[in-house]
Amino acid sequence: MAILVDRGTRVVVQGITGREGRFHTRLMLEYGTRVVAGVTPGKGGERVHGVPVYDTVEEAVEKHGAEASIVFVPAPAAADAVYEAVDAGIKLVVVITEHIPVHETMLFIDYARRKGTLVIGPNTPGVIAPGRTKIGIMPGDVFTPGRVAVLSRSGTLTYEVAAAMTREGIGQSIVIGVGGDPVVGLDFPEAMEMLGRDPGTRALVLIGEIGGDMEERAAALVREGRFTKPLVAYIAGKTAPPGKRMGHAGAIISMGLGGYQEKVEALRAAGALVARTPYEIPKLLASVL
Repeated sequence: MAILVDRGTRVVVQGITGREGRFHTRLMLEYGTRVVAGVTPGKGGERVHGVPVYDTVEEAVEKHGAEASIVFVPAPAAADAVYEAVDAGIKLVVVITEHIPVHETMLFIDYARRKGTLVIGPNTPGVIAPGRTKIGIMPGDVFTPGRVAVLSRSGTLTYEVAAAMTREGIGQSIVIGVGGDPVVGLDFPEAMEMLGRDPGTRALVLIGEIGGDMEERAAALVREGRFTKPLVAYIAGKTAPPGKRMGHAGAIISMGLGGYQEKVEALRAAGALVARTPYEIPKLLASVL
């Protein structure tokens, strides 16, 4: 069984009647995800790809035992959607939505933590346990079951690295996009604590980028002996000039913090192998597996 999610996880899609929600619900169903309900206020009673739609998350929980949520609600209402899921008793909320104001994210993540709910994202491609389930928007065909976990701040790089691993016969135990915003729910160190205890994970690939200190805190975790499995890392943004944002809201070097070289040196000092390109990752993995 994978950490966080498995094929039995019952999922509710918030914003299921919107274009993105409708499209990715179909893809999740085709992958085998147990999507039990959707929620769009005012559209209760409809069905999307055979999935019943309710006005509230509370109804989806009561009638179908939904335990995880994926949020496709537009940014102005996304925070309210997370609060509703938390108050309905959902224990895992995957927030696909981007452009949510940072202060709103900080408030709903704090609220969720106090209520015992884990938030992945915002601005995340989601989470996938290859061959079992996906709660997200990643293309399922590039992943294959295996024993290497992937944690990433970048959706596109996640897909590229997973495809390269799959081509080399290296499968994934679980792949988690933690999100590209400055503030996210589940971060690298927290996920690594879980993966360190996961018997299905033999090694870890960390895909980081400039900005913030998540990679440095991950390195500290390894240095302190709190994560002991083989670690291969890649940091995006090597050539980014200071002050320039690289796609993600959180990918910016400011006040001399969060630079490429500092992250690489911290990870190498902790004992991680750091790839020069994403396509070097399978080769480095092969040397430690």
